[in-house]
Amino acid sequence: MKSFLFIFTFLLIFSCKNSESKTEDDKKSSTDISAISTKDFREFKVLDSKHINSSDLWMPYNTALESFTENTYENLKPLILEQDIPTLQKHIRDGKLSYENLTKFYLYRIRKFDRENDLSLNSVIALNPNVIEEAKQKDIDLKNKMLKHHIFGMPILLKDNINTSAMSTTAGAVALKDNKTDDAFIVQRLKDRGALILGKANLSEWAYFFCGDCPSGYSAIGGQTLNPYGRKIIDTGGSSSGSGVAVSSNFCVAAVGSETSGSILSPSSQNSIVGLKPTIGLLSRSGIVPISSTLDTPGPMTKNVTDNAIMLEAMFGYDANDFKSKEFKRSGTYDEGFKDFSVKGKRFGTFKRLMEDSLYVRAIEDLKLKGAIIVEIEEEKVELPDFLRLLNLDMKNDLPVYLSASADKSLMVKSVQDVIEFNKKDSINTMPYGQKLFEGIVADNATDEEFDAIKNTLKTNGKLFFDTPTKAHNLDGFLSINNYHAGFAAVAEYPAITVPMGYNEKGAPRGLTFISEPLSEMELLGWAYDYEQATKKRVAPKNYN
Repeated sequence: MKSFLFIFTFLLIFSCKNSESKTEDDKKSSTDISAISTKDFREFKVLDSKHINSSDLWMPYNTALESFTENTYENLKPLILEQDIPTLQKHIRDGKLSYENLTKFYLYRIRKFDRENDLSLNSVIALNPNVIEEAKQKDIDLKNKMLKHHIFGMPILLKDNINTSAMSTTAGAVALKDNKTDDAFIVQRLKDRGALILGKANLSEWAYFFCGDCPSGYSAIGGQTLNPYGRKIIDTGGSSSGSGVAVSSNFCVAAVGSETSGSILSPSSQNSIVGLKPTIGLLSRSGIVPISSTLDTPGPMTKNVTDNAIMLEAMFGYDANDFKSKEFKRSGTYDEGFKDFSVKGKRFGTFKRLMEDSLYVRAIEDLKLKGAIIVEIEEEKVELPDFLRLLNLDMKNDLPVYLSASADKSLMVKSVQDVIEFNKKDSINTMPYGQKLFEGIVADNATDEEFDAIKNTLKTNGKLFFDTPTKAHNLDGFLSINNYHAGFAAVAEYPAITVPMGYNEKGAPRGLTFISEPLSEMELLGWAYDYEQATKKRVAPKNYN
């Protein structure tokens, strides 16, 4: 079974037949989300970026990295590879490591593995030219007892649809190549707590809501991101592809992704890392190139649950400029409180249809050994009509708002239609796979009443999918695979976390995904941690050790 953004039974109901009426065709086009799904491996039209010059990329670091030799790199590997943030901080406090050398280590690995060689992954689009000097300052600040948070001095990559002042924010699109911005709200939160912004990660262009017929992980700016567990064989997942690959390959301590429906869960599962899609509004969306103000959220992507909780806490905070941002009282902080929540005595719904997956069955048995109560359920027969229309109508409104309020004022594009016209001027370099989804956005229209009805129906149906079995069986949460139920979680605004659960017969990573009610992030992190520590299924990609 391959990984899909989500699997809907109604896709079968609306399968194409020559005798279907135009109405049925239109209905299918509004519910068939295969264009934005994680796809089977396919031949690539484009592999390397035509817009990244390696000499220019590395020029700011050449002098600083001269003294960082292969011997230095090898000596540091046991201290850094696969280590969690508390361990890295301990090594630094003990004098075995510095923030400067930690940063240089990741830069060295990116230069060694990421582009223009037989192991290249194309996961990084841009690097912060000031990051080494900033790391040196963190070492000085540490001596002056200025450490504010676990994230202090940790080099972090941002998905390249998240604004930061040191680098352009492109969403992978040539039209935004020179998009110089201020920091997004969550980036400022990270910086306030002492994090180092190492660079920008590649992504499926426009967060995978652009071409429709392109592979996961492709963008015109960044080229084709490849999966370290099987270059050109295993799909990267999308759209936070570069974030997933870079974290898995130890190119950074952690990364930030974004999700509308599956775009954190998918690449996290596909690259054997931990990815959290929070409750919408828990983390600010201000300063992030949007698809849908209804469904979008950023989220942490890490090698382990501990780091995920640390990242979530570092980015957490109320943003008055985000209409979905939430103010609420917490019993503790995410980075400290999650270990208090175990799976013992918790009731999890498991989907009978997924029991054919041996890794899923093994994961369920592991949870039972930890004291979890497993309840097998049939999936509710509810549809998510007009899901693509929701994305169309939101992006048609939301992208111009971003371009006006948060983008570089010198940009010539101000709307989806402007981007379409820009790309037509050099289609080979800007849209080799076409721009079918963008054209669909422009063609779609609805009254305010129709749009509200679409959103209300989707949210109601999404909640029915989870709430009906929850009430019937007194469930605490659900267990899924990868991003299989990401669509329902998206419209219901339920958070979800995926954690490595092993590798299939072809070596492709798989994730066990926990889903629960809004604002249950502490519980989700605790359950995922309990499972992670009991099973320790993550294995680093062998060619990148």
